Amino acid sequence: MTDLTTKTTKTLTKTTMTMTTYLTSTRLAYDTAAGSYAEIVPPLHGRDPYGIAILRAFADTVRAEEAAGPVADLGCGPGHVTAQLRELGLDAFGVDLSPKMVAEARRAHPDLRFEEGSMTGLDLADGSLAGIVAWYSTVHTPPEVLPVMFAEFRRVLALGGRALVAFKVGDLLRHLDHAYGHDLDLDVYWRSADEVAGHLEGAGLAIEARLVHEPDAFWRANGQGQQGFLVAQKPNMPTA
Repeated sequence: MTDLTTKTTKTLTKTTMTMTTYLTSTRLAYDTAAGSYAEIVPPLHGRDPYGIAILRAFADTVRAEEAAGPVADLGCGPGHVTAQLRELGLDAFGVDLSPKMVAEARRAHPDLRFEEGSMTGLDLADGSLAGIVAWYSTVHTPPEVLPVMFAEFRRVLALGGRALVAFKVGDLLRHLDHAYGHDLDLDVYWRSADEVAGHLEGAGLAIEARLVHEPDAFWRANGQGQQGFLVAQKPNMPTA
């Protein structure tokens, strides 16, 4: 075995171990806090005009594609954004790592479809989605796992399909040991728009739009900073 092969194998093994730990801790944290989270974190209506605007623009562009199809709200939590996407005319469904979050979403929105699943390994066919929304659901993902996640986004998107990623802007790793009224073990990554864009482009997705805005009253009250949004498209023509 060559030195390069050995190094690559060690890197892949480390990434796999990191991914397993991150998925386990994130699932446990949101299973613990699911009920409280659904009560504390409000829907977008009336409080986040910029978020609503970019969701609306995303929905408009997805509907404009000739081969419009379903849109997955990945890391959907209690289903607030899934419901918003449906109101905007998209065939939206939600996927979340936490079984208890999925239960909350199904309770709140019995007319919508919600499934358990991981963004690092989706139970979806290649090219089956017209769009993906990851609404602050990548903020717990370690940097070495983001390429795996965004490669999965590209795999399940149809040619011309789009991904909208919302994230916390900054250069910070914050560890939460208590949130939403519960003891937790959860990392939160704040990233620059350039860093997130670099990972999306590295996965073969072309950046189409970006927006960074100052925190609204809800975010400021919870000690948050700037909020970022990126829209990236899978090229219409397959690449070699």
